[in-house]
Amino acid sequence: MNILLIEDDIIEVMKLKRTVSKLSLTHSIIEAKNGEDALQYLRSDQKLPDIIFLDLNMPRMNGVEFLAILKKDDTLQYLPTIVLTTSENRSDLLKCYQAGIAGYVIKPLKYEDYEYKLNVVLEYWNVNQLIKG
Repeated sequence: MNILLIEDDIIEVMKLKRTVSKLSLTHSIIEAKNGEDALQYLRSDQKLPDIIFLDLNMPRMNGVEFLAILKKDDTLQYLPTIVLTTSENRSDLLKCYQAGIAGYVIKPLKYEDYEYKLNVVLEYWNVNQLIKG
């Protein structure tokens, strides 16, 4: 699976890569530091990702702003987008589901809990029928 990770925190990027490696998964991870970089990648000639992991709190363009643009695009709107965030704010949750996300995962503090949650999410999307571009 090709995963686009939109995350500005290098520690969170390293944590996701470590988890994928530790779980012996062969998924490739494409990194974007913010929504603008992600849109630039998605609109390039590169192969589209199978899923997107999106942080909400980023500079320049936050996750909700990115979702609004993504979901208006005729080609990109169907990409499953899973929010990976520390925000437990109900307003954020509602905005994201209204925009059409595929899931909302709160990043736990303990690494073991993070690894468990990521494993469950990745297993689900690994067996789910994805749109291949």
